[in-house]
Amino acid sequence: MVVRPASDVTPSLPPAPLIAIVGPTAVGKSALAMELARKLDGEIINADSRQVYRGMDVGTAKPSAENRALVPHHLLDVTDPDDTYSLALFLEQARAAVKDVQTRSCLPILVGGSGQYVWAFLEGWQPPKAPPNPAIRADLEFQLERRGVWPLFELLQAIDPVTAERTDPQNPRRVLRALEIHLSGGKNPTTNPRPKNPDVDALVIGLTMNREDLYTRIDHRVDDMIKRGFLEEVRDLLDSGYPPSLPAMSGVGYQELAAHLSGELSLEEAVQRIKFRTHGIARRQYSWFRLKDPRICWLQATENPTDAALPIIQNYLQG
Repeated sequence: MVVRPASDVTPSLPPAPLIAIVGPTAVGKSALAMELARKLDGEIINADSRQVYRGMDVGTAKPSAENRALVPHHLLDVTDPDDTYSLALFLEQARAAVKDVQTRSCLPILVGGSGQYVWAFLEGWQPPKAPPNPAIRADLEFQLERRGVWPLFELLQAIDPVTAERTDPQNPRRVLRALEIHLSGGKNPTTNPRPKNPDVDALVIGLTMNREDLYTRIDHRVDDMIKRGFLEEVRDLLDSGYPPSLPAMSGVGYQELAAHLSGELSLEEAVQRIKFRTHGIARRQYSWFRLKDPRICWLQATENPTDAALPIIQNYLQG
């Protein structure tokens, strides 16, 4: 379906077209985006919250150098792992990237499984004005150290179940930040009213597949990442001075392999945990991209999605 501005707002000029490709991890979004970009003179804008970091390539399934040479990509490698990256910064950079692509009369293709990033862009979210609160953060850090993340996650479930459903309980930084915003008197973007005038007119294409087949594909991809040097990538990051406690290093696989390198887990245990944790991420992504959402045109990933998507996109581009 097409995400359009609300009917009570009349923009001076109709917004330029944009394609968004969404769905769970490992379903094939990047491959579809590449094929569509080559056929439709498009450029790809990353909406994955981990691919923004330099040096985190294998574990984030970042597009290869060959693909990046064939099709322009935006918002990859824009910050270092020890820098702070936020939803607000992503929105600023993504909006600038879209305008840049449109100045060349090319088609912007927004791709990623980070549901908050995708919908924040498509719906025109304004991130909450809640600056860091050192006192509250220190108290939450103390509770995290003494009690672990689960009691804090249960508190988040009690005060904002919508945000909790979409937050990885194994990512303490996200849990603490969501609680910090509430306890500071702010609101999370998921609880804010949606704005009436999103500055985009996007066709949203979703890729999906049978859940068990998706888990099998995830497991194969994790094994392939290990073969392609995921462990060596984590070792290089640690040797470069990036500790496992960094928010960037909380991404799936990085924590587990860092634990292996410190002697806490065997490699087999670490790999198995990566697979199970990625299954959980895929399930949570379906809470952002629901199969019954009328805004999303869902395609089966196993049934040549490029051929299925092209007539839908051509019809959309023709108005």
